[in-house]
Amino acid sequence: MLKTPTLVVVAVLVVAGAVVHGAAIQRWDTFEPDPALKERVHALELRFQDWQPAPIPTDMPTNERSEATSRRYTSAGTGRSGAITLISGVPGSVSTHTPDVCYPGSGYKTVRATKRETLELPGGATAAYYVADFEKTTATRHDRVRVRWAWSTGGEWVAPDNPRWQFASQLARVPVLYKVYVVTPLGDDAEDRPEDDPTARAFVTTAFAQYAAALAH
Repeated sequence: MLKTPTLVVVAVLVVAGAVVHGAAIQRWDTFEPDPALKERVHALELRFQDWQPAPIPTDMPTNERSEATSRRYTSAGTGRSGAITLISGVPGSVSTHTPDVCYPGSGYKTVRATKRETLELPGGATAAYYVADFEKTTATRHDRVRVRWAWSTGGEWVAPDNPRWQFASQLARVPVLYKVYVVTPLGDDAEDRPEDDPTARAFVTTAFAQYAAALAH
């Protein structure tokens, strides 16, 4: 039989866990997001060379308080392309479901293990992100892509060791967490050319920079 002090400790731990979990999924309306900011960031269309945006369907896992927007950008002159998905919502949801889990779950094979990189942005800022390469072959097509992903709460893109716990510790001041995926296709020579070419690098830099600017205002 549990003694009274033990019961008190157990009760406190249970209540604390419930409070953190409830806050993480915003079960209560204590944390009010800025709807204008979220709408503005999701409406952002990248300005990059002659690349034009087109919306693409997304089956990203979201809950009733999360939102995902995906666009493919294609150059009219060269045919080069890239895709960007922005997800916003409660930290408990947005901090999980990362590409290193979702892509293999959709039939892709990881061909370049996840690692963390840092990119210099215009104006002296930096963006930290995770990157991995994935490949999927079907009877009709061969798809190989490089996916980069990061999180932001106000303009700085970060890639923490444990996103779920890091953003849970910021619940009092982070009503909405943003996550971005920047995807570029890879050629068959990707294994011999592990670094991004100048055009892909410029597209990635532009994506992180313009979304960072939108979130910071």
